[in-house]
Amino acid sequence: MDAKRPAPIGSFAPNRFGVHDMHGNVWEWVEDCAHSNYIGAPTDGSAWNTGGDCTSRMLRGGGWFFSPGGPRAALRFGYIPGYRFPNLGFRVGRTVSQEPARP
Repeated sequence: MDAKRPAPIGSFAPNRFGVHDMHGNVWEWVEDCAHSNYIGAPTDGSAWNTGGDCTSRMLRGGGWFFSPGGPRAALRFGYIPGYRFPNLGFRVGRTVSQEPARP
């Protein structure tokens, strides 16, 4: 892409789970309170809403202006929820049933 704006959704191949554009388009707000390390973090994927600085929340992933080697899921920074910047966003998620796929 041109590194001047976020890429349109679906610009890149899906990952092995079939999900598109997981890293590097916009920083994603997550529910976790800000923590300086992962000691005591939940291991089940749930939000980390205890301890740490809960007046700040985490941004993850890296944005379109970031160097190509930088964006990754473990890249994170804590900011106050009112922080705004053109390369911040969020991902809408939902629970998917565990029913077997139909033929």
